[in-house]
Amino acid sequence: MTEPGTVLITGPTRNLGRHAVLAMADRRDGQRPDLLLVGRAGRDLTAVADEARARGARVCEVGCDLSRLADVRAAAVAVRDLLAAGTVGPLRALIANAGVISTDTRLASSDGYELTFAVNYLAHAQLVGDLLGSFTAPARVVLLGSNTYHANFWRRLLGVAEAKWADPVELARPAAGGQAPGMTVSGVAYSNAKLAILYYAHELQRRVGAGINVSVFEPGWMPGTALGRGAPAAFRVMSRALGRVPGVSTPQRSGPLLAAMALDDKWARLRGGAFVVKSKLTEVQPVAHDRDRERRLWEATAELLERAGASR
Repeated sequence: MTEPGTVLITGPTRNLGRHAVLAMADRRDGQRPDLLLVGRAGRDLTAVADEARARGARVCEVGCDLSRLADVRAAAVAVRDLLAAGTVGPLRALIANAGVISTDTRLASSDGYELTFAVNYLAHAQLVGDLLGSFTAPARVVLLGSNTYHANFWRRLLGVAEAKWADPVELARPAAGGQAPGMTVSGVAYSNAKLAILYYAHELQRRVGAGINVSVFEPGWMPGTALGRGAPAAFRVMSRALGRVPGVSTPQRSGPLLAAMALDDKWARLRGGAFVVKSKLTEVQPVAHDRDRERRLWEATAELLERAGASR
């Protein structure tokens, strides 16, 4: 078994991320990684870091607002400094866990990009790109996906919007107009960001060295989590009720499964943007494989990130 080294995780303070952190901290000596927790500085980040330390983990907090690409770039510098100083072990895994769903697609990040696309996709593309040279092989990049990119019977029944792909520069542009778009539009933006993550995973794997494996984890539907805290009250009440149905995913169940993606030998050879739903390797729908879209997304991502950096 490869030494666990260090695992970096974004969005570590709540729900799925928090339970993944604690699952990693609970690993036995010799299997427990050092942890780099990248999230908003403050009481919640300090609390989860302290809890992980109490369980025996070596932990460093890196304050970062993922809606600000300047913050993301600064976080990458801080991570490289910690690695160079030997404060933590070699970087073996990055878990791109943080996510939001903005209920108003007119809202922009500090860089002028639609908020859901900016946090779920662009921030992680920036972070991964800035740290590619800092991994020690064998290493893993685990991205957070969602089956909402396509519709099935149950998603249609619940009104879950599927992706409606467009050029990435368009996806990054906040909605215009005076009236706030509805939940359907917000859902499409979220599903577009998750489809972008699948496309990015495939293209990233083509471009990184053989020592870095890229995969995508779908935790299952977790109704009632903070991700939907901006949704209408009726939707939140229904989600909480559905969260009590046996078999529905919860952060307590899915957090350890996410930790396993970064650490377990079972997933050591997983690569190519392979898609895991909870603990099952799953084939994605044909729409999630498109070489032309994947190449264009890579090019557009570089343009969007460069534009944000130039504006500083």
